[in-house]
Amino acid sequence: MKPKYIISSCLVGVKCRYNATCSSTVNLNDMIESGEAIPVCPEVIAGLPTPREPVEIQNIEEGVQVTSKAGKDYTAQFLKSADEVLKVCQENNITHAILQSRSPSCGFGKIYDGTFSGTLIDGNGIVADKLFKNGINVMTDEEFED
Repeated sequence: MKPKYIISSCLVGVKCRYNATCSSTVNLNDMIESGEAIPVCPEVIAGLPTPREPVEIQNIEEGVQVTSKAGKDYTAQFLKSADEVLKVCQENNITHAILQSRSPSCGFGKIYDGTFSGTLIDGNGIVADKLFKNGINVMTDEEFED
């Protein structure tokens, strides 16, 4: 079976989140095992280490910037990662993505507001937004479970 989904690696047991944990969801593992889906971690693809500083999207006058709480700018890595994940989708004729909710890469519909306070706002992560704008049907793990 040719994969039609990409799934955030952290949702299928890979400890690649910023704090070196995962958000494993059993029903998604079945999709990987059957060949219906392939796992990706945009932040690992971007070359970020695990564990790593938490980052959030800052909306600034010049556009979007991805920065850590300490102020380090990761925007270039996230933009490159979005291009790479889109390329994986295109090369594999992937039509759907199930991504980690609220993530600065993968969040879709709701993301953290950039203040590191836990406040959610309407918006998309960098990768999720790129995929959506290129015709990939994007949903988060929370939407998939509903």
